[in-house]
Amino acid sequence: MSMFGNPVSQTPAVVKNLLIINCIMFLASYLFENFMITTFSLFYPASPWFKFFQLLTHMFMHADLMHLFFNMYALWLFGSMIERVWGGKKFLFYYIVTGLGAACLHLFIMYLNVSSLNVADYHEGIVRIYRTPTLGASGAVFGVLLAFGMMFPNTVLQLIFPPVRLKAIWLVVIYGVLELFFGITGTTGGVAHFAHVGGMLFGFILVKYWQYKGTLFRNDD
Repeated sequence: MSMFGNPVSQTPAVVKNLLIINCIMFLASYLFENFMITTFSLFYPASPWFKFFQLLTHMFMHADLMHLFFNMYALWLFGSMIERVWGGKKFLFYYIVTGLGAACLHLFIMYLNVSSLNVADYHEGIVRIYRTPTLGASGAVFGVLLAFGMMFPNTVLQLIFPPVRLKAIWLVVIYGVLELFFGITGTTGGVAHFAHVGGMLFGFILVKYWQYKGTLFRNDD
């Protein structure tokens, strides 16, 4: 995906530091995989591996190189533009809020899954849920994408696959609908689709609040 008319000549500070931290955490995960996964990924609160700080640290963990690349590319592409408008402090606040919102919705869906387990499958289901970590910046990145679509809805984006051009607002709508559909139907296992929806939902609420206050385009640095 590339963006017409908005070349990023220099990556702003917060986006740059987020890229660096994510890459460092990925390298550490490669060297100390078991320790990093069990310590910094997000586990269900009843799991013996759960720690409260994982609500934040899971945003800097990634499963593999492609997972890292696509998240960081989207963060750089869309986040750089937003940070230039909002400033570093406001952008970082938004990024953290959407990441935490993504985690909260994901955990709520996990709670519903636990509550719906029948007696026959309860033990196996609980063990699977307790042992499954959630990791990745995707929730916050989807929040960034949502913000970009709301702030610059008519910016035309060129998709690599499929090779079409469309406005940013339609990209956001399509992604939002797909993530909700995949989350409800469970057609793509192993992906926390409701975390993506959560990032977009909390991002929408925060952007609308700033619009209401008249501070959406105010640089708070």
